[in-house]
Amino acid sequence: MSETLLPDAPASPKKPRADFSALRRMLPFLVAEKLHVALGLAALVVAAIVTLAIPQAVRRVVDFGFTPETRGLMDAYFGMIVALTALLAISSSLRYYFVMTIGERVVARIRRAVFDRVMTLDGTFFDTARSGEIVSRLTADTTQLKSTFGASASIALRNLILLVGAVVMMVVTSPKLAAMVLLAIPAIVLPLVAAGRGVRKRSQAAQDTLAEAASFATERIGAVRVVQGFGGERAAMRHFGAAVTSAYDAARAATLSRAILTSIVIFLVFASITFVLWTGAKAVMADEMTAGRLSQFVLYAVFAASGLSQLSEVYGELAQAAGAAQRLGDLLATVPDVTDPEKPVEPVRPPRGGIRFDNVTFAYPTAPERRVLGPLSVSIRAGERLAIVGPSGAGKTSIFQILMRYYDVSGGAILIDDVPIQAMRLADLRALIAVVPQDPVIFAGTISGNIRLARPEASDEAVRQAAAQAAVLPFAEKLEHGLETRIGERGITLSGGERQRIAIARAILRDAPILLLDEATSALDAENERMVQEALGRAMQGRTALVIAHRLATIRDADRILVLEAGMIAEEGSHEALLARNGAYARLANLQFTA
Repeated sequence: MSETLLPDAPASPKKPRADFSALRRMLPFLVAEKLHVALGLAALVVAAIVTLAIPQAVRRVVDFGFTPETRGLMDAYFGMIVALTALLAISSSLRYYFVMTIGERVVARIRRAVFDRVMTLDGTFFDTARSGEIVSRLTADTTQLKSTFGASASIALRNLILLVGAVVMMVVTSPKLAAMVLLAIPAIVLPLVAAGRGVRKRSQAAQDTLAEAASFATERIGAVRVVQGFGGERAAMRHFGAAVTSAYDAARAATLSRAILTSIVIFLVFASITFVLWTGAKAVMADEMTAGRLSQFVLYAVFAASGLSQLSEVYGELAQAAGAAQRLGDLLATVPDVTDPEKPVEPVRPPRGGIRFDNVTFAYPTAPERRVLGPLSVSIRAGERLAIVGPSGAGKTSIFQILMRYYDVSGGAILIDDVPIQAMRLADLRALIAVVPQDPVIFAGTISGNIRLARPEASDEAVRQAAAQAAVLPFAEKLEHGLETRIGERGITLSGGERQRIAIARAILRDAPILLLDEATSALDAENERMVQEALGRAMQGRTALVIAHRLATIRDADRILVLEAGMIAEEGSHEALLARNGAYARLANLQFTA
């Protein structure tokens, strides 16, 4: 198979390099966990204080010496060290529990917030967004943040406290030696900051590449039957293999940068300690300080060195998290073009279902220069059955899109029961409409669960009645668990006609005053089409129905037919009247009925 059958997924637009300010956008999620944060900080401070107290006991043990006369004091100090280590163990375990819980809770909040925001975005966003990349943000990026707000934050705070506390105690213990250590700190920190920029850049590149691979995999797995049908498995494997290799190379480069950075910091830190220890040993030999005081200083220096080296590792992790936080923050900051009005107007109660298009024009936001509809003006009476026909690209489906407010009109207005739809809440508007799309979407789960999507609170009996009306029961009852049978993702275990009947049952259960039927019976055989047409006829009684159809035989009984050409009404009338006019509709009818 040629590579052209599986074109490369389009590259995501280049994003600005992540910086640590992006992490601040995630802080509100952390602030929401105030209690856990306070408890975790308390345990962390206790553990740090206990750690800093241990060298004091060690100093006294060394200075008092190991003689029979000091045995009682030695026992007391060793007992104190044991007690301190017990307190350290308890406080460390509590710290670990609380900070890890914080990470899990914060990430759960972020995932919910990002998913909730994505669910509110309009058609413009999804015209350009890639679902695989969004899923990658919900999984890989949030997992990166989990370690940042959990373990990494705990390690950073613990070692920062140890570093500051150890430096203070070093100054108290020996100002001369402490000055030597402090002079070495800039030589350690400056390479850390300089190299950190490269780590951050490589980490972001690794995350971008991984998102590309995830997006490609999602697309191909979602259409695996098409890929297999055209023999595209090997091409897909090669593409994904190359993407995974690229992601690995980027991640390896980031890891190598962090490894080199860590080794440099560790060498500088412990080389400095060795020099200070050598200087202190000479001071002990010259009776300028005691061995116990030097031991105490060395322990504090080790604490400071350990804290600084671990902070260098955390710095690299924060650089990775900054890229994740930036992309998640961008998703959270995305504002849909289609929103609820500030002062919404309630729909007419009870709704009648009258619709009016008042000089409507429309172009998709991704192609504003190409007008799809308009100017379009038409009134649809409550309870009227209106069919919409025309060639592909005439704008039929676009009428449904703007009526549901997946997009807003470019000009003019649409009214339902004389209330502009842009003045209503989106939820109120869409509650007035039930739709059966040309390509029904079926979710993994049970048949009844898919039907109940239209009205989650519906009773089992209501679901069963809707299934009966849509001719779902004849095939569902042949399955082992009937309506409770679990079907594969996207309804892969069902035929096209069975999936479409489930979508029709969903619309019937919705019980809305307006029905939108987009080729609702296109995938049914003759017998099932007759059954469903009868069911839809009953369901449309007393309701406004807009029917898109290519097969003109299915709309002969419509009250009125609109013929669209290039987004405008070319003809309008009943089936017989349009045939008699011998215009565009008659030409379509002749092509179909004489074929």
